Amino acid sequence: MKIGIAGGIGSGKSYVCSRLQERGITVYDCDRAAKHLIRTSPDIRQRLSALIGPETYGTEGQLNKAVVAKFLLASEENAKAIDSIVHPAVFQDYLASGIQWMESALMYESGIAHLVDRVVVVTAPKEVRIRRVMKRDGISRQKVLEWMGRQMSQKEVRRLADYEIINDGKADVDAQLDHLLSDLQIQTDY
Repeated sequence: MKIGIAGGIGSGKSYVCSRLQERGITVYDCDRAAKHLIRTSPDIRQRLSALIGPETYGTEGQLNKAVVAKFLLASEENAKAIDSIVHPAVFQDYLASGIQWMESALMYESGIAHLVDRVVVVTAPKEVRIRRVMKRDGISRQKVLEWMGRQMSQKEVRRLADYEIINDGKADVDAQLDHLLSDLQIQTDY
């Protein structure tokens, strides 16, 4: 059974995945894979450079994150154009990995949800999420809100998902994971 972990920026998906990994469950990280593929795939490099311009990658071949972020946030069309290059590569990489669990902030927006049998959404109150991201990334509240605005609402993801893990800093995440794994009939070493 393939299981996806969804949730918006700052919801605590990575924390939940780390708790799963402590139980012996490997989780494919779509965001990490996308960053790796953007740096290493000649096809993605060529296509992003053609889309954004020659300044997309520096002379040493390093991704110019500021240029890409500016292009990405400039319009919805730009974001979709980048996604149409990166998402299919991540889908293929995930399928080739053989890993059963997958973490994706854009589970439904990217279309990757069709590759899994069940989706678990990690949720947290909006203000908690904003504080977490501001602290983690050292960015402004406005920038966090921009990133959140690119994602499907937490309410909508919760409606579409099969399970919910509340990660508000108060709820017992481990107890919720124990219940989830029991419900999915997944044995762990934990």
